[in-house]
Amino acid sequence: MASSEVVAELSRANSSTDKISEFNHLLQRIVQNSPPAQLAANLEAWLDTILGDTLGIMTSRPLLETFAQALKGVPRTDVKIQVGRYFLNLLRSQSASFEVQDASTREMLADAYEDQGEHIAAAKELQEITLESSQRTIPDEYKFKVWIRIIRNYLEEDEFADAELYLNRAKSLVHKSQDQALNLMFQLSQARILDARRKFLEASQSYHGLSFSPLVVEDERMRALSSAIVCAVLAPAGPQRSRTLARLYKDERAHELPEFGILEKIFLDRLLSPNEVENFAANLAEHQLAKTADGSTVLAKAVIEHNLLGASRVYEDIRFEELGGLLGLPGHKAEHYASRMIEQGRLSGSIDQIRGLISFGGDAGTGDRVGANAASGKTLRKWDSNVQGLAEEVEKVTSFLQSEYPDFVAANLAH
Repeated sequence: MASSEVVAELSRANSSTDKISEFNHLLQRIVQNSPPAQLAANLEAWLDTILGDTLGIMTSRPLLETFAQALKGVPRTDVKIQVGRYFLNLLRSQSASFEVQDASTREMLADAYEDQGEHIAAAKELQEITLESSQRTIPDEYKFKVWIRIIRNYLEEDEFADAELYLNRAKSLVHKSQDQALNLMFQLSQARILDARRKFLEASQSYHGLSFSPLVVEDERMRALSSAIVCAVLAPAGPQRSRTLARLYKDERAHELPEFGILEKIFLDRLLSPNEVENFAANLAEHQLAKTADGSTVLAKAVIEHNLLGASRVYEDIRFEELGGLLGLPGHKAEHYASRMIEQGRLSGSIDQIRGLISFGGDAGTGDRVGANAASGKTLRKWDSNVQGLAEEVEKVTSFLQSEYPDFVAANLAH
């Protein structure tokens, strides 16, 4: 409950001819002189009077703008949150008339939640700010700023799906933004979301671009370069990845990073040992070690595909079981990886299933004969499908003969 002194002063101010001046002075005294235990109650009493029935909207609007600024200066975060929530609850039924004050209070609450490390609460508070209004014109720069702040808060808690939703909104305004710091935050957020979504090639390119930004301090630029290398390593093997690896390998700064060893081996198509892979995996983020639909990790797939490309540099022909031995897989799984990469144009070669042999040809993984390889893979699958279809038709004919002419089948068809 508010102090009796504040209640009396509120009554006097309400009767004054210069209400705006009186209420502003009283607000200043409440913030400066209220005992800590009484501050929240006194501020809430002030709000009750301003939003009561005695003051018109033309008087209450400037007073509430002053209040929103004064609340930001209150040192206690818990008081900010308590009074801020109380203020928004009072505005709930008439928020359309006080959109500016509502937005200012929500931004202040987001600041308070961020100070307490409650980033989800901060993001949700910012989401409630009205950005499409018939009451006022809201600049695109302000919308972009709010959306970027929401994205950053969700990313602090690794809530990538929610962050991506607002990133997609921000994409429509990033080209209009003149604020380089906000644009940089957008680029970094985009890179992190691409990384989390396992779009590693795009993430690598985004991180690499950030590593050249003069707005980023040197340590952060090197961290962005490190992330670019990690994402390139995790990307699916193929021509695009080869080009990305080449750009990173030629970046002289990469030699200073611990990831350079694995970058060099992958760029030069050398086989990776289990120890090297294990050391690299020790520094990966949780989402980069998550299992895929077939039970393997993204890193395991990337290493298998890389070693397969490396094997194609060394061997002209190799049997499934021998290739499996190099990749640490059963022969049939090695064949599966090879056939998929050939079909997708990421590996040059052909498969002889009868002989259990893979023949490599051209420059594997660099894009040579990509069209031919893709066509070859599709032809093989079409051939398999046709053979399967023919076998099914033969089975249907046999079943028909057995049902219609059982004696003939018994006498003439071998079992």
